[in-house]
Amino acid sequence: MSRQHVLVTGASIAGPTLAFWLDRAGYDVSVVERAPQLRLGGQNIDVRGTGREVLRRMNLDETLLAGGTTEEGTRFVDEKGRTIAAFAAGDGDSDGPTAELEILRGQFAKILVEHAGPNTVYRYGDHVTGVDQDADGVDVTFAGGSVERFDLVFFAEGIRSSSRELAFPGEIDTRAVGLYTAYGVLPRSSSDDAWWRWFNAPGSRVAGLRPDNLGTTRFSLSWVSDSKGYEYARQDVLVDALRETFGDVGWEVPRILDSLGPDSELYIDHLAQVRAPRWSSGRVALVGDAAWCATPLSGMGTTLSVTGAYVLAGELARSTDHRAAFAGYERLMRPFASKVQDLPPGVPRLAHPKTAAGVAVMRGVLRIAGSKPVRSITSRLMGPDAATLELPDYDFARNPRIQ
Repeated sequence: MSRQHVLVTGASIAGPTLAFWLDRAGYDVSVVERAPQLRLGGQNIDVRGTGREVLRRMNLDETLLAGGTTEEGTRFVDEKGRTIAAFAAGDGDSDGPTAELEILRGQFAKILVEHAGPNTVYRYGDHVTGVDQDADGVDVTFAGGSVERFDLVFFAEGIRSSSRELAFPGEIDTRAVGLYTAYGVLPRSSSDDAWWRWFNAPGSRVAGLRPDNLGTTRFSLSWVSDSKGYEYARQDVLVDALRETFGDVGWEVPRILDSLGPDSELYIDHLAQVRAPRWSSGRVALVGDAAWCATPLSGMGTTLSVTGAYVLAGELARSTDHRAAFAGYERLMRPFASKVQDLPPGVPRLAHPKTAAGVAVMRGVLRIAGSKPVRSITSRLMGPDAATLELPDYDFARNPRIQ
């Protein structure tokens, strides 16, 4: 049988991971990315449990650890920057709010792309605008005007993927969790250190500062709110919204707000989960956030992405029928994704108290949790439950389709 040619859309985490394994399984892989070049921006992400095992099987775990953000742990602070409670980074696959493997999203994507297989091609500045499939393949129309035929197509884009709708029109349920988060980058100052600092303010608002390994500091501003369309707004509208929402907040927030301007690296999202009744349609399948986004609140988004990409490629590698492979992929991954999407009761409001009294209560609980007698226990409990999927062993060198 001849080699099959497949298309993967999206060059963030799930897409390049899927491309890596499909290449190893004997496919010719094209990865298309809407951005004009690889997007190197983004905030800290972590990988835990089964995701770490996938990276070990890719021989990338040590490389990614070496490119980590250097974050040493998480500190909850008050208005004067004094520590309320501190939790050191985990020294295992799944411990603590700061994982052993913390890396910038862009750095992770760069490493994945740099380790692409010999039969993988990355194409930038284009995206899918049409999908027409039959029993034997998929004709894909690109924004650049070309029409190309592929044996299989995989959408590995974000939660609001427009391309996904071409194959799953009206099927995807996107459920908001009621939280806005804005992310950006600051010049490093003398007050910054190697810890993630978390500050709560009344009004269900949270500010965070995190170290990176590039000489800058990453910030986040979160607040409980219904969607106001900021996720689609212009930069100047976003800046005005952040200054209005956080203008009376102390700690390091004035520094963050003062840094904002038309050229700031700024991204804002109204967090939502993706609930898809199916992850495949004929010869087209979904993977990553496009299939099951659990939101950053789960702490498991990247783990789901790399695990799902591995399982999807593995099921294809051991099957002669893509339909059977897609069914196996869902059978294995859906319980795992559903468990991760089941956020703890009270999230996100529990971590975003509305009143000053609520903030005080939260700080009191944190002081107890961070005290020496119980810190080791609470550090483990504060990490997400990552070890919930037994990874299959796939023989990618023996793809029954490629003889």
